Amino acid sequence: MSNKITHWKAEFMLLLMTLIWGATFLFTKLGLESCPPFLYVTLRFTIALSLVLIFFHKYMKNIDNTTWKSGAILGMLFGGGFVLQTVGLGMTGVTNSAFITGLTVVLTPFAFKLISKDKLMFWPKIGVIIAFIGLYVFTNPDLDNLNTGDILTLISTAFWATYITLMDAYTKSYNSNRQTMQLVAIQFIFALPIPIIGFLLMELPNLKVSFTNDLLMSLAFNAILASFVLTIIHTTYQRYTTPVKAALIFSLEPIFASIFAAIFLSEILSTLELIGATILMFGVLTSELGKFIFGKLKKK
Repeated sequence: MSNKITHWKAEFMLLLMTLIWGATFLFTKLGLESCPPFLYVTLRFTIALSLVLIFFHKYMKNIDNTTWKSGAILGMLFGGGFVLQTVGLGMTGVTNSAFITGLTVVLTPFAFKLISKDKLMFWPKIGVIIAFIGLYVFTNPDLDNLNTGDILTLISTAFWATYITLMDAYTKSYNSNRQTMQLVAIQFIFALPIPIIGFLLMELPNLKVSFTNDLLMSLAFNAILASFVLTIIHTTYQRYTTPVKAALIFSLEPIFASIFAAIFLSEILSTLELIGATILMFGVLTSELGKFIFGKLKKK
């Protein structure tokens, strides 16, 4: 029973994380109005890493080589995926970016099959297919003329799929807060140089930044809650579910983003978006409950 409770609690925490991720679009958009993207990501990661070291410095002693290696790989995937996605968003439309990023739900099963020896179960496969259809209907992307931004976003999606799969592989054996916090800190240490390099090469020569209240509020939300807190939640809880189920839950992010946009920006969801959102959520539920419901029907 305890394993079942842990499984549901973990997936609820990942769902809560996805809900908060959905709100980051509004805050990121707000921050980028007065700060270039590489500097913005640099500040975001720096604040998050500082908070980890301030609050969990007692865990940072005697870090073994395996944790350093795992954290380095995850950190480079995290930082690379984040930067590619941010730069790609600046070169393509929000709709295309949302759809291509959502393809993580499709790529994760392939990454899982390549990296893990575990067998991918039937109902999660069906859930992925349904979620992909829902994502396409929801975003209604224009894929006739793919541009550089679309390609960069697609590469970032491969980074995220690999990140989710390796997070599962690296943390399965973790049983202490010490290991979790060490991995979180090392991820940020290795993720941070990527936006710093981009900032130094591409933004510093013609730097234009204004530390407005909007930028500070944006960084407070995205660095403290969306990076510091959510990376801890992700690293702590994903190991209690599967990478494919985690990716399915994360695929709900564009729905939550649209809900926040409707609430705070008075944007109205179209009929097509509502249909797509319903299909996408059905895909997630199919992965979670398909085996249980089908088993009940067979007994009848």
